Amino acid sequence: MSLFVDRISRSQSTLQQVLAGTLRQSLALLFKPVANPRFSFTAQRRWLDIMAHSTLKARGIGSHDNALANVPCRHYQPLHAQTTVLYLHGGGYVAGSPDSHKSITSHLAKFANAHVVVPDYRLAPEHPCPAAIEDAVAVYLALLESGVSPGSLTLMGDSAGGGLALATLQALKASGKPLPSSVILFSPWVDLTLGQLYDTDRDIMLSHSWLASAADAYAGNDTRNVQCSPLFGELSDLPPTLIQAGGDEILLNDSHRLCAALNEAGTPTRLQIHPQRWHDFQLHAGVLADSDHALMTCARFIHQHAIHDHEEDAHA
Repeated sequence: MSLFVDRISRSQSTLQQVLAGTLRQSLALLFKPVANPRFSFTAQRRWLDIMAHSTLKARGIGSHDNALANVPCRHYQPLHAQTTVLYLHGGGYVAGSPDSHKSITSHLAKFANAHVVVPDYRLAPEHPCPAAIEDAVAVYLALLESGVSPGSLTLMGDSAGGGLALATLQALKASGKPLPSSVILFSPWVDLTLGQLYDTDRDIMLSHSWLASAADAYAGNDTRNVQCSPLFGELSDLPPTLIQAGGDEILLNDSHRLCAALNEAGTPTRLQIHPQRWHDFQLHAGVLADSDHALMTCARFIHQHAIHDHEEDAHA
């Protein structure tokens, strides 16, 4: 096993085992059949938002909507937030919203004591690549213009949002903009050519046919374009990166390949694999202990690399 890959293991209570089994069966029965090219993207978007009602928003964390750079954004802002997180939601570039990912983002705000910003970026096929990248870059720059320092900013994303986060990072670097202090990716989809997918039979959420339909909607015939498949783009001199993935998901090889490529390029990166967990298992924060532990690890990673305002004042 690579020196940069950690397989997370911890004993589980009987209750947690039952909860994990129930969640696994529910996703296999209720989510995967609808994440299917037979259904329109409009129907898939509606169903994903409906499924989000089964996840929990963190207690005591309020939210409000406020656009940045004309991009609608959801904000989770604890009273004395110490850092800022720009979070790009997943959904294959064709679905997903701040509502569908409220559990991850609200619990992250709570655990990390962070102002979490979730753009409602434009989706394909109505808005193919690079529309989502343009929106993410615009929100990032708007945060800097509002006074957020790059040293206190973390860029995050899950699934397609993980690929979008990496593509956004590459666009920022190419334009000479300041980069964030750290990057966290959950099960990032970084190769839309679908050339090296993991064991598809074990994934309870995603299928090859759905990924292919989403890739076509977002990238058309240009799936190897580095904006669509940032695995093939420039990976050197990027911020420290943490990748988390489930052991039973179709995109696991994307996480392995990205971790290896980033480290080979000199970007310090670690991959944490949670055995017997599925794609985007962090969505079950507040219910599944593994999800909470994963997000708490992210919180520690954020603060480990962040430069807080009082530290910047001390060095001024």
